[in-house]
Amino acid sequence: PHVIRHTTACHLVLAGVDINTIRAWLGHVSISTTNIYAEIDLTLKANAVALCEVGRSRPTRSWKEDKDLMAFLKSL
Repeated sequence: PHVIRHTTACHLVLAGVDINTIRAWLGHVSISTTNIYAEIDLTLKANAVALCEVGRSRPTRSWKEDKDLMAFLKSL
């Protein structure tokens, strides 16, 4: 039974299921008992880090170069 529970929990982690949901499914009282499954897969960790990467930003045009905006501001 333990191997089946462990394997299922590992597959749930790999499928992206929230660790707290896995904790409840396994019947663990403490999340720290379930956290062992969060340490199992480096690919999953790499995917999570990739989601956090900041993309390259485009240079923004200076508001001072916007003729319509400058005309509006001067009219105030």
